[in-house]
Amino acid sequence: MDRVEPLPVVSAASELLDKVERLAWLVEGLWAAEGVGVIGGSPKCCKTWLSLDLAVSVASGTDALGRFHVAARGPVLVYGAEDDPVALRNRIETIARARRLSLCDLDLGLIVIDSLRLDLERDRARLRATLEKHAPRLLILDPLVRLHRIDENSAGEMSALLGELRALQRHYHLAIVLVHHVRKNGAPRGQDGQSLRGSGDLHAWGDSNLYLRKRDGQIMLTVEHRSAPSPPPSVLELAHEPDVHLRVVQGGPVEHDLAVDAADKILALLSREPVMTREGLRAAIQARNATVGEALVRLRAEGRVERTGGGFRLRRNVPVPSSIEERERNGSR
Repeated sequence: MDRVEPLPVVSAASELLDKVERLAWLVEGLWAAEGVGVIGGSPKCCKTWLSLDLAVSVASGTDALGRFHVAARGPVLVYGAEDDPVALRNRIETIARARRLSLCDLDLGLIVIDSLRLDLERDRARLRATLEKHAPRLLILDPLVRLHRIDENSAGEMSALLGELRALQRHYHLAIVLVHHVRKNGAPRGQDGQSLRGSGDLHAWGDSNLYLRKRDGQIMLTVEHRSAPSPPPSVLELAHEPDVHLRVVQGGPVEHDLAVDAADKILALLSREPVMTREGLRAAIQARNATVGEALVRLRAEGRVERTGGGFRLRRNVPVPSSIEERERNGSR
């Protein structure tokens, strides 16, 4: 009888594991450096706009959505199964112009083919050859439903397809974004991953997942990661000035910074306006309601701000921090 070779085992305390690092980011707070995952949402929730924003950000090294820092700039490939390449180019160009970039500044390629079937070995082989040639840091495939003819509700079939994509990610050391739809009767807010259409394997597969939903006329972005805490939800809007682009209007990574200097920003605002409401202050500094509330409580306790019938105002002879005055002057030039 042949001797069976045991599986390799390494002690958790072994020096071989000393080089394990914390999660590396492609886009800080939004997407892991070599992560796979989904941008999910209902139709007309700006999923493609968000995916192209990520594409422009990584290709140019500029902040995603104007807030999320790109940690690893590099080439990007995009395949849009539902959009004509010219239409995709036009969207990309508007996003670039909004950041004062030209298309020539972008290391971004469009895969131009009528059909790409990830369930066919022939097409997977062509995709592998393309990745070998262009060595992208990010691959975006939009949408998943147009990339196969398998049963999305079959855990076995979906697991095999997602396993192939995971193998590509590991072999070529890139991030992969799939754009995907959610079910019409989605899960409650806070359980967005369970709303993804098809097998639950899709939700479990993602290292980084972004979810978009419309509520009260606003676009809400929530983020989840396998190996890192999620940032607070953000409110997005599809802005039209200076050009069409998706941007954060509330939330995002700046919230941490605002928690630190919200009080100074409030003092600067009240130095110019005699009275401002709490909501007006919150909108002006784009902070969470709780952040503004905590800052106001602290400023009132220090005797620097007082509450009136119409809102909040500076108490007399309260100096505005010089750093804030300088920042306000520079921002108004």
